[in-house]
Amino acid sequence: MGWRIEFSDSALKALKKIDKQAAQRILRFIRERILTSDDPRAHGKALQGELRTYWRYRVGDYRLICHIEDNAFRILVVRIAHRKDVYR
Repeated sequence: MGWRIEFSDSALKALKKIDKQAAQRILRFIRERILTSDDPRAHGKALQGELRTYWRYRVGDYRLICHIEDNAFRILVVRIAHRKDVYR
């Protein structure tokens, strides 16, 4: 069974606001790297502190903050933002 990607409302809104080329790069990263992988954690990094239940993916200057649900094979993209703003 493959992984499913879902976006929060705020992540979709942010994806629509960023420039088209960066948005396409993010979607291509999700499609080619995360969805085809047996372990989506192999391409990301675990966050620390209060956000320790989330994973970070780096796509150029943008970061995707995701929650990975192993039992449902679901990856919820919670936030998409530029690297200077993502953790604020």
